[in-house]
Amino acid sequence: MSINFSVLPDVTPDENAITILNVRAYVIKSNETETNTGGSADYHSQVDGHWIFGTDKWPIANPMSLYEKYKSRRSTWGIDAIGSVIAEIELTNGIKGVGISIGGQPACFIIENHFSRFLEGQDPLNVEYLWDLMWRSSINYGRKGLTIQAISAVDLALWDCAGKLRNEPVYKLLGGKTKNSLPCYATCYDPLAAKNLGFKGAKFPLPYGPADGDVGMKRNIQRIKEIREAVGDDFPLMIDCYMSLTVGYTLELLELIKPYNIKWLEEHLPPDQYDGYAQVKKQNPSKTLLTCGEHEYTRWGFKLLLDKNCVDLLQPDVTWCGGITEARRIVALASAYDVSIIPHGSSIYSYHLQYAFPNLTMGEFIFLSPNGDSISPSFGQLFNDEPLPIDGWIHLDPYKPGFGVTLNRKNLYRPYPRDNQSKSI
Repeated sequence: MSINFSVLPDVTPDENAITILNVRAYVIKSNETETNTGGSADYHSQVDGHWIFGTDKWPIANPMSLYEKYKSRRSTWGIDAIGSVIAEIELTNGIKGVGISIGGQPACFIIENHFSRFLEGQDPLNVEYLWDLMWRSSINYGRKGLTIQAISAVDLALWDCAGKLRNEPVYKLLGGKTKNSLPCYATCYDPLAAKNLGFKGAKFPLPYGPADGDVGMKRNIQRIKEIREAVGDDFPLMIDCYMSLTVGYTLELLELIKPYNIKWLEEHLPPDQYDGYAQVKKQNPSKTLLTCGEHEYTRWGFKLLLDKNCVDLLQPDVTWCGGITEARRIVALASAYDVSIIPHGSSIYSYHLQYAFPNLTMGEFIFLSPNGDSISPSFGQLFNDEPLPIDGWIHLDPYKPGFGVTLNRKNLYRPYPRDNQSKSI
């Protein structure tokens, strides 16, 4: 029996409330600009030879690795095809909030031509209400992937506005800090470089998958052995499989890596293979932890992972899974199962979430220098003041409101302006 007795009236801003004046969505001006300014994480254009696309010596196993034409470089099949979406929300008092996700021009179209109707004129502090409107209105074409990434960008911009309105960092709006600084591990090509820079562990990509047969498996173990010998016995090492393996291959790999003290094996199967993840966890022959969640979306996807006992650790990306509003629900859900969360690297957006909750114990920092052995900003040149780890620790400034960063507007382009608004900044 339903407990709803009436349709809810419209939510309207309180009298004299500061409201949302305008919603804008940008991309980086050109592929050349994105390449030259360092891209953003691993879904963007990078210079030729960048480690994150795979190298001649060590490719990166991925879902397209079984096709020879697309095997050698992840860029050949378009890991960099979509690029960033930058959502900007301007309030009636002039405050601007910024959120970033993957989605490029398609996400810009959704934000400008669909979600803007629910946002403009509303109180930006009503984040639960605004998230629900975007989610419910896009169920018919969304629920996962690009649509949720568009919602994420808008949601993050709303939280940035909220922090600036309250003149406080976002982590204080979420309940305050549970740690004074955040330890980080590095995702990189050279774990020894990460160790030398003070990081608390390092993750590297698995080179070969099932299509490479026994020879590929031997080369995987060779790579793992070389890295372990380079960093020593006690430095924590993790392996990213990037959705490329099968159940049987994963179980064999887990058996073979037992001598090398691998902390966790990440995203070994495609994200929708929940039963496969559960089977691997049940039959895991090693002490290596099993993780995934980078390419999962919303609380419902993560509830499946938890209910089916698929993983030891969850890794939502705050810029993809639904923004801060949805991420904090996922965090609460995981805490009820006593499962820790280490978000996929999303820089400032995950740092604030991790400061605020005790079951988020460590951050991920991706080395985006071409050689994969040094520190550079996660978002390239999109921000002027993105915090970077020092000796493997992130420190957030308690006096910087919102997410504490300033958008660099130099290389942005607005593909779908409304009401004769300009495409320029």
